[in-house]
Amino acid sequence: MSTLASPTTLAPAAAGRRPITDWRPEDPEFWATTGAPVARRNLYVSIFAEHVGFSVWSLWSVMVLFLGPEYGIDPAGKFLLTAVPAALGAVLRLPYTLAVARFGGRNWTVVSALLLLVPAVPMALLIEPGVSYATLMVLACLTGVGGGNFASSMANINLFFPERLKGRALGLNAGGGNLGVPAVQLVGLAVLATAGAAYPRLVPAVYLPLIVLAALVAARRLDNVPGARNEPGALRASARDPHTWVMSLLYLGTFGSFIGFGFAFGQVLQLQFHDRFPTPVDAAWLTFLGPLTGSLIRPLGGQLADRLGGALVTFWNFVAMAAGAGLVLYAARDRSFPLYLAGFLALFVFSGIGNGSTYKMIPAIFRARAAAEADLTGDREAAERRARRLSGALIGIAGAVGASGGVLVNVAFRQSFLASGHADAAYLAFIGWYALCFAVTWVVYLRPGRRKLTGV
Repeated sequence: MSTLASPTTLAPAAAGRRPITDWRPEDPEFWATTGAPVARRNLYVSIFAEHVGFSVWSLWSVMVLFLGPEYGIDPAGKFLLTAVPAALGAVLRLPYTLAVARFGGRNWTVVSALLLLVPAVPMALLIEPGVSYATLMVLACLTGVGGGNFASSMANINLFFPERLKGRALGLNAGGGNLGVPAVQLVGLAVLATAGAAYPRLVPAVYLPLIVLAALVAARRLDNVPGARNEPGALRASARDPHTWVMSLLYLGTFGSFIGFGFAFGQVLQLQFHDRFPTPVDAAWLTFLGPLTGSLIRPLGGQLADRLGGALVTFWNFVAMAAGAGLVLYAARDRSFPLYLAGFLALFVFSGIGNGSTYKMIPAIFRARAAAEADLTGDREAAERRARRLSGALIGIAGAVGASGGVLVNVAFRQSFLASGHADAAYLAFIGWYALCFAVTWVVYLRPGRRKLTGV
């Protein structure tokens, strides 16, 4: 979505450092002497700031475990509390992506970090027995600002690295951010194990100094890339491209599953196996395992896609996710906790692999189309420029659609428990969705024929 124009001089950057007035990451000599150290510094700070944002976004996956009978909230109400942060996070991803070029990556990272205080401060003050459900819903919704941080962070880091290194840099940035989900759950476990379930306000309180630190470090150590701009009309052109909506559907199945299960896993454990997890602390010690494995495995999806092809890895990954959801359904009906846990961990692992492989497919799709366009027009440079423009816009749209999976997963669990008292209908819905995804992947990207895109 954002590109580099000719070098320009910007306002001074952090105190003690000269602002960047020239940025040419594709120039080998510039990269070796100047670009690489600056890009790495910005990457490390970005990972930290995004990690804190993801943790705030995921706060309610932990907070609902503290809401005991004295809060008067039933399981359906708790699933809504974990759905609304995902909804706002999905809505904010597109404007956050555009904000990087509009305001500067450093400037927007500082602002987006400080915005995390908007939900965290009132949560640390207001959450106690007697607080109204409407207040909790507003506070839960506000944590969605953390979901937007992922999009702006990825857009910013994309500007710093040359094409040959973007995959690894973006993978590290995304993986470090995703680790915010298990991190906040470990914080919740520590609070439950030490202070007890009577002190939910301690969880957001832990993040107050981290939010301030992220803003301060971003202000002092990040840079604004000169000449970054939003491509006019790129979003509109990408929205008209069928591949945008195909890839959004696939990313909804991978990242949407990751963030949705990450928000819901603790609640589902308590409801599905209440005899085994009668208290929040009993469930909390397991809730972080799924998001942790899904985050750590994400780079493997990109590496497999590089070696075997993104579409092939994505196809078999969705087959595996359907099998994992089937195992979870069987284990729930059989009351087998070991099989249930194995199935859910498999869902997290394969959602992480799928995050990496689907992201790799996006630039590959447009590279293949650019090659075909260049063969027809003879203008390879124009074709590649158009491919980069549409690829960046697609990533922004797919990221927003994928984040909405957090809403759909939690609503599916809510409706299933409301209707029948168990989650079987939700598991069947997940199996059907993954079957649709692997069928679409085959038809659009793997089926032999003259329209098949080479190298996807």
